[in-house]
Parts: sequence; structure tokens; C-alpha cells
Amino acid sequence: MVSLAKAVNLKLPRLTRCEGFTAQEYAYRCLRHALMIGAIAPGQPITIRAIADAMELSPTPVREALRRLSSEHALAVLENRRIIVPEMTVARFEELVLLRSTLESYAAKRAIPYVNKILIDELERIDALMDEAVTNDDHAASVLLNQRFHAGIYLANPEQVIMPMIESLWLQLGPFLRVAAQYTKDAYLVDRHKETIDALRRRDALAVSLAIDADIRDGISHLGHEMLAKILQ
Repeated sequence: MVSLAKAVNLKLPRLTRCEGFTAQEYAYRCLRHALMIGAIAPGQPITIRAIADAMELSPTPVREALRRLSSEHALAVLENRRIIVPEMTVARFEELVLLRSTLESYAAKRAIPYVNKILIDELERIDALMDEAVTNDDHAASVLLNQRFHAGIYLANPEQVIMPMIESLWLQLGPFLRVAAQYTKDAYLVDRHKETIDALRRRDALAVSLAIDADIRDGISHLGHEMLAKILQ
């Protein structure tokens, strides 16, 4: 089990509160965003009061937001009522990566009939922005752009029902991969997005599936295993 939590003051990235958002929805979206980009470390204890103070909200909407995220397996509630981001184990990491590969390869193949030139142009734009973020060591931006790239493909299918499951996996992996990126700067990362775009242009279902699988395997899988190997030495 890998825990890299430190006793630090809780600092959460703030999102613009859109008109019509309830306090509960705002709290949920802020916490969800924080987990996606790894702003809360695995094993770091958090409290309702600390989150409420950080967001300048009352405890009630924060409590409901935490309940929703717990149901999505992004947070764990311990017996002493402490709330933490679940710590990572080798077995859990491998399970999450395998599920990501399986679900996302399937989602990408199902989206192929609905992919058009406008979407492909947008995917190229997102990939270029992600390349810039990686060059600038902007982890939060690169994570969000990567998710936008993948979601853009899967959501092209108007009948898809798989995104909530995929996003649950992103939530569970986000905190660990943020720490992994800091500990394994020499990790071998391969940009498979251009291969994915080329396969989408050709409407090649097998090539799309392989490119998505390779993107996950060469990216998060390699990064996570590099870190787990170092920590467990």
C-alpha cells in the first residue's frame, strides 16, 4: 500500500461558480476537479470543516458532496469518520488501469461512426495544447486536456452510457498519478494521440482500439508502475 500524504494545509483549486449552481453542486464540482488533477494526495486525511473553510461554504453542502464522491469510490470514509483519498496498492492500480483500457477502447470503437472532420480538428487542437502543457510542466492542464481529448471521442456517440464509469476511474487514479508524476520525472511517456486521430480518420476500429490501449499503457500504466517499483524497493 502506497501512502504519500503529508500534514499540510488543505488548498483546493477554485472553480468559477456558475449561475444556478447550488452550494452542494459547487462543492461537488470543486472537489471532483481537485481529485481529477491530484490536488489531494492519497492517504491525506481531510475533514468536512477543512473543506468548508477552504471553499468558504457551510459544512452541509460539503458533506453531501463527500457522500457523492464516496459513492463513486473516489474517497473513503474510515471507522473514525476520517475521510481520505484511498491509498494505492499494486493490485488496485492494475485493476484500475485494466478497466480503463477495456472501457475506453470499447467506447472509442463505438464512437467511430459519429466522428467527423470538425471533431478531428478539435482533437488536434486539444492535443497541441496538451503538448504545450507537458512542455511547461503544467500537470493540472495536461490532465484536464487529456481527459477532454478522450471524452471528446467517447461522447461523439449519442447513445453512449459509459462516461460515468470512465470518469469514476479517472477520479480514482488522479491523486495517485499526480504524485507519481512528481516522483518519476524520467518516466517514458509516448504520445499516442496522433495515432488515435489518424486511426479515426481512416475509420479503422482495430487501430483506434490499439491506439487508445497503447496511450493508457504507455502513459499512466508505465508511470504508475515506475513509482510503485521505487516505493516498494
